[in-house]
Amino acid sequence: MLLNLLRLKRTYRNVARVRQILNVFLKHGFGQFLEQLNLQRLIPFRKRIKVLGYPQVIEKTIPERLRIAFSELGPSFIKLAQLLSARPDLITKPYADEFKKLQDEVPPFPFIEVKKIIEEDMGVPLTDLFSAVDEKPLAAASIAQVHSATLLDGSDVIIKVQRPNIKDIIETDISILSTLASLMVKYIPEAEFFNPVGIVEEFSKTVRKELNFIEESKNICRFRKNFADHPNLYIPKTFPEFISERVIVMERLDGVRIDDIKGIKRLGLDRTVLARIGVDAYFKMMLEDGFFHADPHPGNIFAMPDGKIGLMDFGIVGWLSPELMESIAAAFVALINRDFDALIDQYIELGLITEETDIEGLRREFKSDIMDFLTPLYGLTLAEINFAQFLDTITHLAIKHKMRIPSDLLLVNKSMLILDNIGRQLDPNLNFMAVAEPYATKLIRQRYSPKRIYNKVAKNVTDFGDFLVTTPKQLKVLIRKALKDDLHFRMTVTGLDRLIRDIDRSTNRLAFSIVIAAIIMSSAVLTLSGVGGKIFDMPAIGMIGFIMAFILGVWLIVSIIRSGRL
Repeated sequence: MLLNLLRLKRTYRNVARVRQILNVFLKHGFGQFLEQLNLQRLIPFRKRIKVLGYPQVIEKTIPERLRIAFSELGPSFIKLAQLLSARPDLITKPYADEFKKLQDEVPPFPFIEVKKIIEEDMGVPLTDLFSAVDEKPLAAASIAQVHSATLLDGSDVIIKVQRPNIKDIIETDISILSTLASLMVKYIPEAEFFNPVGIVEEFSKTVRKELNFIEESKNICRFRKNFADHPNLYIPKTFPEFISERVIVMERLDGVRIDDIKGIKRLGLDRTVLARIGVDAYFKMMLEDGFFHADPHPGNIFAMPDGKIGLMDFGIVGWLSPELMESIAAAFVALINRDFDALIDQYIELGLITEETDIEGLRREFKSDIMDFLTPLYGLTLAEINFAQFLDTITHLAIKHKMRIPSDLLLVNKSMLILDNIGRQLDPNLNFMAVAEPYATKLIRQRYSPKRIYNKVAKNVTDFGDFLVTTPKQLKVLIRKALKDDLHFRMTVTGLDRLIRDIDRSTNRLAFSIVIAAIIMSSAVLTLSGVGGKIFDMPAIGMIGFIMAFILGVWLIVSIIRSGRL
């Protein structure tokens, strides 16, 4: 695995990036972590000693230090932290809460670079595309920045342009992160529960989609189709002739941010109506379309002068399968009916409970958790239940019982919590479930519709038929291998690599100690013999030996202390 990291050093940029990442982690007190990954050899010894002089390593908590380190390391790590902030089930709540503090706002890059990228991708001068472009960006983020402009036909638009070389930077960081994740699994077995390799794969898949503006334009087209007949939600149109992987031009929306209460009052809009429109649109996306805008922060939602709500920035989207949508609705009904067995069954269907989980033990523990997590919801009607609170309850239960939540379900949770906050700012009396009830009811009716039941029965019959056909063949192969003594079983002993590594490290330290002891004994003999020149009335050779033994001994002690194992 270490060779994979060294293999990244094909260019000067990669060499510098690897060193920067390791040095930043070291500076913020993660030297022991790097040693566990066997990466200390890539860091100069003077750097490892220098880190002891940083007071913030002691003063700040580990989540705080990790957040600061990610912030220093730039776009890729900021994006990774934002992804992890929605996964408290994997990284625990303290880390998730700390990562939520990371902002995507970064200094803008020069307009001359904007002009260069647009002209390279479009193949014509900027003046042949736009009659005017505002050189001052409307917003600047880690991946792209946005400028307002006017087309030659007079249409008001915004131009979203990627940062120079951002794709190469992120691809390099993904390679480094993949190697670090593999090293974590190899050298820190307990890290496998957090699935670091899976996290990096999910991150790479998400961020690569964000880097492709052609994919974002497809998302916009799909949303425009889904909301073509919706009277109150507006999706901006795109201009296909002005779209590339690095540039996207779309219609500029008039209006104010959805959290600009004064601006909404100035436009004379009803905040209660706006809140209901926004929440209704999101429940349509999640419980009817199965395709939703997964980044609903206030900067991406606008209140328009005509009373409509407009959405922007479609780089992050979520997908929900029909089965997942049905399971969400069924879990909610089971919760209302206090049918805990049915609720756990739905958790299994949602993927929250793995096959290794002790389900009977979980049922007992789960019921004892009702008092803490779910009792406040009882005594309320379906329309009075807060949907965001319900999803947050699922997350809390998952964290406590070490369940794994599908990423799309966590995107739903994250989006609902943000919407809940925005909705309460607009209308403190807004009730999510009053809006969600028609969609949930429709899903449940569809689940028990004759057509749906027929499709499920047909699928089960087909699966059973395939099982009957393939089982005899598989049994025949198994018996043939058994008769030929060609039946093999593969066993994996977990934790053996770490034991071998610890024994190897202990042996090396023991050998190192013996060498130091030998140097001390030899120096003592030479000192008593009085051979050679003298330093401070002691034989020079003996003095040099004692100094060497002292340095090596201090080095060994520091190494043992930093490993945390005395």
